[in-house]
Amino acid sequence: MAQRQSQPEPAAPIAARIAALNGVYGDLPAEAVLRAALTEVFPGEIALVSSFGAESAVLLHLASRIDPAVPVVFIDTGRLFPETLAYRDTLIARLGLTDVRSVGPDPEAMEAADPYGALFSMDPDRCCHLRKVEPLAEALAPFTAWITGRKRFQASTRSALPVFEADATHIKVSPLATWGAGELVAYLREHDLPRHPLVAKGYPSIGCAPCTSPVAPGEDPRAGRWRGQGKTECGIHAPAADVTKRSA
Repeated sequence: MAQRQSQPEPAAPIAARIAALNGVYGDLPAEAVLRAALTEVFPGEIALVSSFGAESAVLLHLASRIDPAVPVVFIDTGRLFPETLAYRDTLIARLGLTDVRSVGPDPEAMEAADPYGALFSMDPDRCCHLRKVEPLAEALAPFTAWITGRKRFQASTRSALPVFEADATHIKVSPLATWGAGELVAYLREHDLPRHPLVAKGYPSIGCAPCTSPVAPGEDPRAGRWRGQGKTECGIHAPAADVTKRSA
């Protein structure tokens, strides 16, 4: 596939395309959406972005059954739990994924912006931007679309999540948007997929170690992310109105 830098599409045409995609594929089962995205709509032009987090095995397993060579982008922020890195390696081997691309922040930029490793507590939005948003922007530049594992039940900010949506330069596909927690657990059990080791320790949503804490029974599943900081998203899913290039 030729390397290219994605360019923003005019608002009206992209909105019409998103509406058409949701009309044709939006109500299909997750595996059918994923198969269509990989083989019909964006063949050779789409990547799957995975955190290898609490529920990631479901989407990765579905994708591996369609095409184990699908490009999978993993953002190693340099602040992840060791358990996450080990889980990534476990799933790669278990599912036979052959094109997992680990990307991360620019070392010089991090040394200049975060020499003491404390930026997460002083300016968490800036920390996420440097450690996650910018590396992902570079990794996704050759692609037209990318696949996410987001679901509507995960947070109030995701309650209206469509299966197909667009940011400034890419189309995003969320095949599991309509799935609930029970469906995810049932799928993991049905296919005997390994769970992230931190789930059993009270982490239903897992990000960087300094910004993730256990969640008490009854709390929102994402309550342990950036606890007490008034922050709910890392920035890679910023609305198109808030970006000038790929989720910047």
